[in-house]
Amino acid sequence: MGEQKDRMLAGDWYLDNPELVGERLACQRKLDLFNATKADDDLERAQILTGLFAALGHGARVLPRFQCSYGARISVGANAFVNSDALFMDDAVITVGDDVRIGTRVQLVTALHPVDDHERRRAGWERAAPITVGDNAWLGAGVIVCPGVTVGANAVVGAGSVVVRDIPGHVFAAGNPARVIRRL
Repeated sequence: MGEQKDRMLAGDWYLDNPELVGERLACQRKLDLFNATKADDDLERAQILTGLFAALGHGARVLPRFQCSYGARISVGANAFVNSDALFMDDAVITVGDDVRIGTRVQLVTALHPVDDHERRRAGWERAAPITVGDNAWLGAGVIVCPGVTVGANAVVGAGSVVVRDIPGHVFAAGNPARVIRRL
C-alpha cells in the first residue's frame, strides 16, 4: 500500500492518487456488472457483492442501482435490505448490522474535507470517518448519514433526515439535522 492509502485507512488527512483512483475504477467495473443484472438475478448480484464487500450476510439483499467508492470497507449483515439508488461512500469502514432496512436513495458518506483551511481544501485534502448502522435499524428514503456517525440498534430515522451526530438505539429521529423525536 502507498502512503496516501495508509493515511486514508488510518483516518488521517490524505490526497487522492493513482492507486486510489485505480481501486475506485475496479470497484466501478464490478458495480457496472451488478447494476446491469436482470430484475430476477438475486444470486448473481449476491455473488458480485460477495467479491466486492468485506462481508455480505446470509439473506442480505442490495438492489440496483447501487454505488460505492471501493466496496472493500463495506459490511452488510444478515437479512439486511438496501433499496435502490443507495450510495455508500466507503473511504472509511461502513458497517450495516443484521436486519437493517435502508430506504431508497439513502447516502452513507464517510468523506470529510477541511472546513476552515481553505488552501488545504483547494489542494484536495480529505479524511474519512466510519459509519455504523446498528441491528434492526431503519433508515427512511433519502436519509443522509454523515461521517463518523453511529445509528443505534432498533433506531428509526425518518425520510429525508440528515444525520450529523450519533443516534441512540430504540428511538425515532428525524429532521435536518436529525433529532430524537421519541423513544421506541
